[in-house]
Amino acid sequence: MILQILTLLGAVTLFLFGLSLLSGGLQKVAGDGLRSFLASMTSNPFKQIITGMGVTAAIQSSTATTILVVSFVNAGLLVLGQAIGVIMGANIGTTVTSWIMAVFGFSFNMADFAFPLFLIGFLLRGKKAQKTKDIGEIIIGFCLFFIGFAQLRATAQVLITPEKLGFVHAWTDLGGWSIAIFLMISIVMTVCFQSSAATMAIIMILVTTGVIPFRLAAAMILGENIGTTIAANIAASVGNVAAKRTAFSHTVFNLFGVFWVLCIFPFFLRLVGSIVTLFGLPDPNTADLTDSSNAEVISTSLLYSVCTMHTLFNVTNVLILVWFIPLIEKLVTAIFPTREGEGEVYRLKYISGGPLSTAELSLEEANKEIIYFGKICYKGFGYIREAINEQDADRFEEARAKLVKYEEITDNIEREIASYLNEVSRGEISERSSMRIKGMYKIIGEMESLGDSGESISRMLQRARTHGKFFDEELITRLNRMLDNVDEAYRAMLENLKAPYGTLKDITNAEHAEDHINECRNTLREEHIVNIEENPDYNYQTGVFYIDIVSELEKLGDFIINISQAKVKE
Repeated sequence: MILQILTLLGAVTLFLFGLSLLSGGLQKVAGDGLRSFLASMTSNPFKQIITGMGVTAAIQSSTATTILVVSFVNAGLLVLGQAIGVIMGANIGTTVTSWIMAVFGFSFNMADFAFPLFLIGFLLRGKKAQKTKDIGEIIIGFCLFFIGFAQLRATAQVLITPEKLGFVHAWTDLGGWSIAIFLMISIVMTVCFQSSAATMAIIMILVTTGVIPFRLAAAMILGENIGTTIAANIAASVGNVAAKRTAFSHTVFNLFGVFWVLCIFPFFLRLVGSIVTLFGLPDPNTADLTDSSNAEVISTSLLYSVCTMHTLFNVTNVLILVWFIPLIEKLVTAIFPTREGEGEVYRLKYISGGPLSTAELSLEEANKEIIYFGKICYKGFGYIREAINEQDADRFEEARAKLVKYEEITDNIEREIASYLNEVSRGEISERSSMRIKGMYKIIGEMESLGDSGESISRMLQRARTHGKFFDEELITRLNRMLDNVDEAYRAMLENLKAPYGTLKDITNAEHAEDHINECRNTLREEHIVNIEENPDYNYQTGVFYIDIVSELEKLGDFIINISQAKVKE
């Protein structure tokens, strides 16, 4: 008995591991295309839902889709309303996994084909090409998924029977309490497994072996839909307020769905039964597995009824709530209000869709986005000044965290603009447009480096504090001289970026600012050396941190002048 229980747990583990490999491999193969698709196909609720369905069906994990959406909102690449629509679609997409298990896991013995496929996957996994290795990982994950599922079924047929689970069977005749009990059991199972697919597999086994009737399997499906929202909320707990709102909107969506279905539960079950009987199968609400003459047909009916219930619930819930996305947005915003300094989330403003009809129009949109990108970089520079001047530990930590966040934001925006420019360059473009695209690549690359430098300065300041080294008033004053010069360079950069295409011929404003930065850097270095040689009170280690920051600020100036130079060469 103990061995069988351990075998059951091992089968569930293998099932989950296979699903994880399968999902991970699919995400790797999809690569940046998946991110670009998710970021661009969200201009209206219909597209948002289709996107969520497509991505979830492709990567076989609604949890992965939801967490990806949360990360996009956290980075400012999606707004809350768009994210809610994608999550709604993900709820429909996750039903595909249930149908795959029902059709291939029960109707066919996929485990018979798994071992030959496993060999192919293993051989592909050993190849040097990363794409080939990822495909091998997908095949191995697919095989382990079905091997684990086959073992789960085989072990469950021995362990999960009405006779051996009599205590569970006793809970099935408590009326409304039975529905509540099995709904809660399903929530706990889904949270423990961190996989709705594993819970669905167990629900299928329980109902087809006669341990629970169809109505309680339906209750467990409702519980699974609540439990699956937990992973996203855990992922969002370390994100910003927008990410928390996004994750909680998933919970609101599913909770509301469970509420209205429970209000009409008997009618909803009869609707499922009517749909199943249309295909010539017995009504699951009146099916009796003890009828040995029709046991196989009844088992098939119960199996497909579970999948139909899962799909009908999610599709109907989406069709109802898609009209109330703004209301859901207001609700979660009220639950998670914006605290001071937490509302600074940036996303693409001008190129959220694909390229426009001509390359020239598309590049004008990209140029607007680059100007906006420059403003974001300048905003991040303000937090560099704040972190350098801040003496209070808590407020310094807030500024440091913002610099880390802005590094993520610049990475994401640079990647999304580059992806857009890639799409534009694939069309028929003139040599003039081709040169302009090259200049834009150079500009966004330098802007991404500005974010990197901001994070580097935050690390330097943090290390100095960790070693107990703090800048005195004189050093802070000198650093502010350098910051003022960098600020001048930023303003010149933004002025040059706003110049219409082909009109910028003179960048003396940027060149003068760069000269001032270099002169200030040289002066501060000389003062540093004089202090080391002549001032016995000058702390050498503090001076090292100080001059490292001066050097990093000078690097900021280099990136900034490179942007103006790239702009004038477009």
